[in-house]
Amino acid sequence: MATEAELKQWVTMEPELLASNSEVLLQAGREEMLKLCSELEMVVSCHEARRDQLRETKKVEQKWLEEKKQALEAANDHVKRLQVEKGKLSEHSILQDTKAKIHKMKVYNERLMECLGEILEKHVPLPHNESSTNKKKKNITQELDGDLISLNEILEVLMNKVLNTPHDPYVTVDNTFWPPYVEMLLRYGIAVRHQESNFKIRLETFC
Repeated sequence: MATEAELKQWVTMEPELLASNSEVLLQAGREEMLKLCSELEMVVSCHEARRDQLRETKKVEQKWLEEKKQALEAANDHVKRLQVEKGKLSEHSILQDTKAKIHKMKVYNERLMECLGEILEKHVPLPHNESSTNKKKKNITQELDGDLISLNEILEVLMNKVLNTPHDPYVTVDNTFWPPYVEMLLRYGIAVRHQESNFKIRLETFC
């Protein structure tokens, strides 16, 4: 290689004195020193310019990083807000769905009660006593018949009591309850008596 050959030549070469005059040597040394100082000043200037450029780049990147952090925080806040809104919407949806189901159950219950009322009215009508010929006795019977409530109404009273006051589901049996109806409800396990009072009944709990 030419470079290696030149390097070997320079290594083996002994330096020769440029001049024997000390003034000339001093002047040459001064020029070399000035040249070297100029080159070093250029290097320093380049490094300072590079340093200033890096500082500006650092400022720009720090500003960019700060903006990205703010954007990330804003995005996280937006995500949290959306999650909260989604949770509220979910709760609202569940509430609306529950209300719809309750409404359907009420409609179904009303239809069921209507059907039950029609069946009971047809097959278990209110008692009537038309065989009496005594006018006074007949008037008393009609008055009693007017006070009595139907089996369907008895069942509605029992069911409403359970729904409205589940902690106290018992209903007091009065003169509006026809005794044969009460006995039928007790006999077939639809209603049960109070343990301490025979004049109170409640709807049986069906599982």
